[in-house]
Amino acid sequence: MKHLKDIAIYKGITGFYGAENPVVEKLELDSRQVSENTMFFAVVGTVTDAHRFIPQAINDGASVIVCSVLPADIVSSVAYVLVDNVQQAVGYFASAFYDMPSSGMKLVGVTGTNGKTTTCTMLFNLFTSLGNTCGLISTVEYIIGNKVYNSSHTTPDPIRLNSLMAEMVRQGCTYCFMEVSSHAIVQGRINALSFVGGVFTNITHDHLDYHQSFDNYIAAKKSFFDHLPSEAFALTNKDDKNGMVMLQNTRASRYSFALHAAADFQCRILENDFEGLLLRIDQQEAWFGLAGKFNAYNILAVYATAFLLGADRSSIITHLSRQGRVNGRFEVYRSPSGIIGIVDYAHTPDALENVLDTINHIRTTNEQLTTVVGCGGNRDKEKRPVMGKVSARLSDKVILTSDNPRNENPEEIIAEMMNGVEPQNYKKVLKITDRKEAIRTAVMLSKPKDIILIAGKGHETYQEINGVKHPFDDRVILNEVFNQN
Repeated sequence: MKHLKDIAIYKGITGFYGAENPVVEKLELDSRQVSENTMFFAVVGTVTDAHRFIPQAINDGASVIVCSVLPADIVSSVAYVLVDNVQQAVGYFASAFYDMPSSGMKLVGVTGTNGKTTTCTMLFNLFTSLGNTCGLISTVEYIIGNKVYNSSHTTPDPIRLNSLMAEMVRQGCTYCFMEVSSHAIVQGRINALSFVGGVFTNITHDHLDYHQSFDNYIAAKKSFFDHLPSEAFALTNKDDKNGMVMLQNTRASRYSFALHAAADFQCRILENDFEGLLLRIDQQEAWFGLAGKFNAYNILAVYATAFLLGADRSSIITHLSRQGRVNGRFEVYRSPSGIIGIVDYAHTPDALENVLDTINHIRTTNEQLTTVVGCGGNRDKEKRPVMGKVSARLSDKVILTSDNPRNENPEEIIAEMMNGVEPQNYKKVLKITDRKEAIRTAVMLSKPKDIILIAGKGHETYQEINGVKHPFDDRVILNEVFNQN
């Protein structure tokens, strides 16, 4: 239990009205979840303006209303906090309500288009193996020590986020590794969090349905580094053409990693196959159980971050080399007959190209490579033809299928992907809307030693169709089909 004055630290407050200092026992964004002594945030969203739910929230027991427009009728027993932007205010109130939990740990944020989940998960596993109690906030799951929660968003809303971090502090976590999405940055979900470090993996076209332009997307990522404190570190991928842009205005100490450019942290790929990578990092050679050049970047980012957090170089290499693969990221399966199946979350053109380049680099020309891929509905449409073009250019056969169509017609999504396929590659492409049937067909068309890439969903255990999430796991389906043939 707290009082309003204990948590009203947001600089954007323009006025207080009604009750002077009411009790606050709960914070809530959803008016349907309001109960007695709740602080309700009337966020103006892209679809709904929650100001219209203020009367119902008060009726259900809200003691404080945070709003940008005062209602016509002021209830004297309720406090009204007027702010310029409710969405941006939530993080400040949530952080104060939960006693600034991020400052009770070493919080590292990882942002970029691809590699966030792998980098954060590997950091969590590394520092746990080094004897620390750690927290993880990722696309796949939220972890507090040994307790695992299902993930709802890459970066959850500020109330959930600060609640998770408060639990981490109570459980003795000394580190938290967190994916920072561009949506979270723009929407202020990370406002008031205390980061000791920020990591940039890479940036390619994604989420342009939300950000409207690539420049806006870059600016969103960059603003994370702009707001890091001077005592933090900012680590960037120097091989990415926008990598150094991220550090232009940061107050944090600047560091870089790269495979090609001169950087503070560098590594060299010595061997690369389906089972993993042999790398030389800081003159130390070690085998890592992740395949592909893109994972060499992830491993190097983890190594550099761990060193900047004070870990011993040799210990980092030793413990990293013992880690397995990350859920839904280049997971390799083999059928009884010897067909190789790879499940990967690649859902952007760059990620898909990275995975296909990795497979083509490792394989000989004797195997057939079949790619099963789709694109999500109600998301960035610009990448659909590019995904079609990349998959057809780098595969022997392609099956365009449904991903998470959400509220769109999956056949129309497939048609948009097909628009990007070059004429010389038309004969490579099949269109099978049913994703399970697409996977089954890929297996039926393959012989021993052939390779199937199933891209786009990775760790996901559902398929979202018309607002309903149906159970669906690429890994489960692939292995079922493998064992039927």
